[in-house]
Amino acid sequence: MPFAALGLSPALVHAAEAMGFSAPTPIQSAAIPVVLEGRDLLGCAQTGSGKTAAFGLPLLQQALPHAQVGNAADGPRRVRALVLVPTRELAAQVGEVLRELARHLPAARLKVAVAFGGVSINPQMMALRGGADVMVATPGRLLDLVDHTALSLAQVQTLVLDEADRLLDLGFADELHRVLGLLPAQRQNLLFSATFPDDVTHLAQALLRDPVRVEVPQEPDTAPDIAQRAIAVDEKRRTQLLKQLIQDAGWSRVLVFVATQYAAEHVAEKLYKSGIYASPFHGGLSQGARRQVLQEFKDERWQVVVTTDLASRGIDIADLPAVVNYDLPRAAADYVHRIGRTGRAGASGAAVTFITPQSHPHWQLIARKQALSGLPIEQVAGFETALPEAPAGSPPAGNPSASSASSAPGAPQRPGKLPPGTGGVKGSRPSKKDKLRAAAAAAAATARGPDGAEG
Repeated sequence: MPFAALGLSPALVHAAEAMGFSAPTPIQSAAIPVVLEGRDLLGCAQTGSGKTAAFGLPLLQQALPHAQVGNAADGPRRVRALVLVPTRELAAQVGEVLRELARHLPAARLKVAVAFGGVSINPQMMALRGGADVMVATPGRLLDLVDHTALSLAQVQTLVLDEADRLLDLGFADELHRVLGLLPAQRQNLLFSATFPDDVTHLAQALLRDPVRVEVPQEPDTAPDIAQRAIAVDEKRRTQLLKQLIQDAGWSRVLVFVATQYAAEHVAEKLYKSGIYASPFHGGLSQGARRQVLQEFKDERWQVVVTTDLASRGIDIADLPAVVNYDLPRAAADYVHRIGRTGRAGASGAAVTFITPQSHPHWQLIARKQALSGLPIEQVAGFETALPEAPAGSPPAGNPSASSASSAPGAPQRPGKLPPGTGGVKGSRPSKKDKLRAAAAAAAATARGPDGAEG
């Protein structure tokens, strides 16, 4: 089915073709007509399925009649569509796609604004002079802009929650609900999520009115070509095993996931000192440093990037050969998002997970939830270790590495040919927003009670 058959205008069909979209993906075919009808939508699709264009194309078509020709006498633009995302990287990526689509429209009249934290708010406020038609933002920075009267949400007609499961992580819920309170009661709501835990389900029930549910299951013949391995290794020997795997496999680039910011710094520094070009990537780095590391990784100037779950979603690195789970993810669903960074766009990839004696019970939980119980746990010569079985009826252990370090030290000054970056680790003192999020998390834990049930 071509894009023209989905109800898009010739201008938007041309924009899609100019972006290289030859044919709609399943999520685009199902979602675009629903959005154009003005219906609320609940979309379930995995990362890399094309959902940004699935909501982006109809959003631009809906906003186009209200766009200005550029005459200041018409007054400031009004934000008609708001896209909320959980991370800076995803905000930048979604904004880039929407801007590129808008650029190919005949009159090029639509203005797409992007805002996220971690950088100065002043340039973003300046960019909003004269308003915007479409706003892509993280919740915290959006509220900052509203508090500075840099924009109004009173005219929003369509709200998109992208990666809703991440938006409802501890600390995000209060900000999200405050944003919802600033929006008109009558609006179209689009909610996209790769997973549907209870909090996302409850949000969808409260937010959406008679929604159309669009679910695109992953077909076996279209599943990413990712060779998965699980390897037993002692906790203190993981870095040595990682180095050996990189050398033996000849990976040109590797994305390594760890549990904490400290671990990202520590593992990257050890690899760098051993002669492997490795750099950390985490939320403690300034936005400029993060942007530079990602670009240099895409340009193959870094061989290894060691990251927290910050890079598990919303980041597209073409032809990434391998992903390594140095630490296990805290949530079983995050395993899929991590390994989904490789094997994209029809390419093949490798995903390796380290299983330590301490993390073995947690791996059993992940394996059960992700249907990986049949994946054998390998032993590599020279790194053999025994994995104890979890006692029957015992709860799964948490990620041991997550509690082994409490805060990140200053970024190490690594010698070498590559520049150290444009920023460093933020101060260790928590910000006001950090304190509010911590208080919200503590209150939620108290409300659930010791057994996790709601009080």
